[in-house]
Amino acid sequence: MVISLLLGFFGIIVSVVGMKCTKVGEEDPVTKSRIAVAGGVLFILSGLCTLAAVSLYATQVTYEFFSASTPINARYEFGSALFVGWGAASLTILGGSLLCCSCPTKERQGQQYYRQSQPSTAREYV
Repeated sequence: MVISLLLGFFGIIVSVVGMKCTKVGEEDPVTKSRIAVAGGVLFILSGLCTLAAVSLYATQVTYEFFSASTPINARYEFGSALFVGWGAASLTILGGSLLCCSCPTKERQGQQYYRQSQPSTAREYV
């Protein structure tokens, strides 16, 4: 969980730098998109770490619940924290996936703007 929190924190910082509306870093849109994709990858890794930690704890609770050596009054059950953890992990993975969709295509990389040519004489203008 600690690794997940650290990855999520760095994912937030990298994603803010990669936003098109910020002036931090380079102003090239392709570079900004690649930085946003890096933030998305960090969010996906954070969500996977959260999912692993919560699922491992749920496995431990299930194992101890069905163990014969555990007294009946000392058994744990699934609580709301597990469900919140699973929901947060899924939303973090979904958000990271959406950030990864901002990867620039080859069409956007070579985009150029052309000026309209001016008429050479006044007659051609009319």
